[in-house]
Amino acid sequence: MDPVIVVGAGPVGLVLSLALAAQGVPSVLLDEDPGKDETRPARTVVLREDTADLVERLGCKTLQDEGLRWTGWRSVRRRQLVRELPLGVGAPDGDRPAAPVHVPQHALVRGLRDAVAAQELVQTARLSRIDTLEQDADGVTVHTREPGATWWRGSYLVGCDGARSTVRKLLDIRFPGRTAVERHAVAALRTELPWPGEAVLHRLPPWRTGGAEVTARPLPDGVWRLDWLLPPRGELVTPDALVTRVRDTLAGWCGETPPYELLDTGVYTLHHRLARRWRVKRAFLAGDAAHLLGALGTQGLDEGLRDAENLAWKLALAWHHGASEVLLDSYQAERRAAVASRLRAADQSLPILRGGGGLRTLVPGSARGHDSLLTDGHLGCGPLGAPPSYSHSPLAPPRAEAHTSVGTPPGAPVADVRVTAPDGTPVRLRERLGQGHLLVLLVAPGTGVWDRRHWMRAGVMPRLVETVDGLPVKAELLVAESYPGASAHTVLLIRPDGHLVESFGGVRPAELLAAADAARGGAALTSVRSGRTADVN
Repeated sequence: MDPVIVVGAGPVGLVLSLALAAQGVPSVLLDEDPGKDETRPARTVVLREDTADLVERLGCKTLQDEGLRWTGWRSVRRRQLVRELPLGVGAPDGDRPAAPVHVPQHALVRGLRDAVAAQELVQTARLSRIDTLEQDADGVTVHTREPGATWWRGSYLVGCDGARSTVRKLLDIRFPGRTAVERHAVAALRTELPWPGEAVLHRLPPWRTGGAEVTARPLPDGVWRLDWLLPPRGELVTPDALVTRVRDTLAGWCGETPPYELLDTGVYTLHHRLARRWRVKRAFLAGDAAHLLGALGTQGLDEGLRDAENLAWKLALAWHHGASEVLLDSYQAERRAAVASRLRAADQSLPILRGGGGLRTLVPGSARGHDSLLTDGHLGCGPLGAPPSYSHSPLAPPRAEAHTSVGTPPGAPVADVRVTAPDGTPVRLRERLGQGHLLVLLVAPGTGVWDRRHWMRAGVMPRLVETVDGLPVKAELLVAESYPGASAHTVLLIRPDGHLVESFGGVRPAELLAAADAARGGAALTSVRSGRTADVN
């Protein structure tokens, strides 16, 4: 079986190759660059709890060494403090959202490249820019131009090659949307601000060069990234004007301009675009090749990494066992709908927050109401930022009579509870994700005080073990003392990317089998190798 071809070695392509390797799938990573990333302190990314966890799970150590989790969030309007919100590490706790991780993008890419270099199942080809793409019933063939001109053969292909994606153009996929939704001037500098470790959003700052909005987001070693919202068009930001903004902003926050070291500056423009299709036969799009977003504090890279996690387990199932069209089509159905919803929420909020027009009735004109929208985008909450739920997925099973409600609705990401692994080791639930199989979680209060070899033969366990062994796809059985909203003996079926398939009251073999079958895209999996129906039991 040919490897999967991944075009583009940015964060999304690197994560996709690592996620495929974690599930036993080889890939060829075509990188048009020489592999030396420019160091730009002002070019940073913010990862939410789920995407940060994915990156760390795949072996990238950068977040621990060069990233910073914010300790709090502070919103200011004019001279008035609107909100001061402490942030936590791990799952959200009441009104305490999980802290995002802020990291320079070049450091993230370097850490992912190091992880790829240590992975035998990933072959990286530098200076490889494709110019031809052909598909047939058995795979995909691409040609790369000089200096490394050659032909490559793959079972599937994923275009992770950015906003100007060559793969998207070769597939003749339209990429409509809005241009220049927001413009920002940005600076990275080392200084001391009054809120160490906290991110700050200041709307309508009272000094002359403050503009409509300025944010300050901390990084390790006393470094801060400052962003000033610019008018959509017309304002030329010269180096002298940007230095004036820096000095005025620091003086406005500190009373006088403190000592600072200016590390990097820039101006960037945000666009909102969504590809019409994300799959053409054996070729897929992911990341910026499929979507552009980022206004109001939302993070396009978050969505790109969620693309990679969603697609990896489906391609892994297809590569190892064959896959139905339903399973492969579900990538576009789930991820495009999720990103479209995010873009729609941002586009509806922009007139409210940027002085546009007729949607003001949706949110009262108070500073606190507007602040809530912006906080959602920056912290990964609500419609602007929360992890997506695939409640209308084509992989969702019909609602069974044995269904029981838990704190997580079907299709949503599961809570990261402590579980007992098959070898008896206590781990976090997220640590068992991304290994190419379903998870079956039994909620069994009291099992934590017993040795696993005793309770594996007690109560409902023997019947559940037999049921899990008989599922149409491989599954791992885990046990938890508790789960939000779940009663004793609740059984949860979880996808490899951490989204809940279904939850049942007790051990229900027939219903659990039907849900597992739905999660793999249906009973008849067409083998990509032979064209025959494949038995994946």
